[in-house]
Amino acid sequence: MVPLRRLAPSSPSAAPRLGGTWALLVGLALLTGSPATAEDVAFVIIVNRRNAADGLDRGTLARYFLKKSTRWPDDTPVLPVDLPGDSPVRARFSKGVLGRSAQSVKSYWQQLIFSGRGIPPPELDSDEAVVRYVEKHRGAIGYVSNQASLGQTKALTMH
Repeated sequence: MVPLRRLAPSSPSAAPRLGGTWALLVGLALLTGSPATAEDVAFVIIVNRRNAADGLDRGTLARYFLKKSTRWPDDTPVLPVDLPGDSPVRARFSKGVLGRSAQSVKSYWQQLIFSGRGIPPPELDSDEAVVRYVEKHRGAIGYVSNQASLGQTKALTMH
């Protein structure tokens, strides 16, 4: 097990990222029932900085990314965005938040597409592309590697 330590932010803008990441570590530890390791936490949930949310529960996150809920509480459309299907970060996100493998999520979307009942979130090719998308769209929500620069987005806690 890799010991985790919380580092002091080097700038005022780093503080929200560290706080969100720390809360995500704690949230995943509670979900798994065991202490989180660096391998367990490979992603950070991000939203547009104008989004009023500071945290979401796992069920709400899953409903947003599976497009079962399509509006934020302020009635802004939810715009989820994914990393590519072969991304290790997406695999960990799918398992940790959606409760299923990335392949299972792909099958879910294929069934909805075939039946004409939905389309999956767009897949962007990198953490940087996800951050840029979330920065530009008020209702956007995405996930990136916990090593990614979050730009002008806001990290959410998962509870």
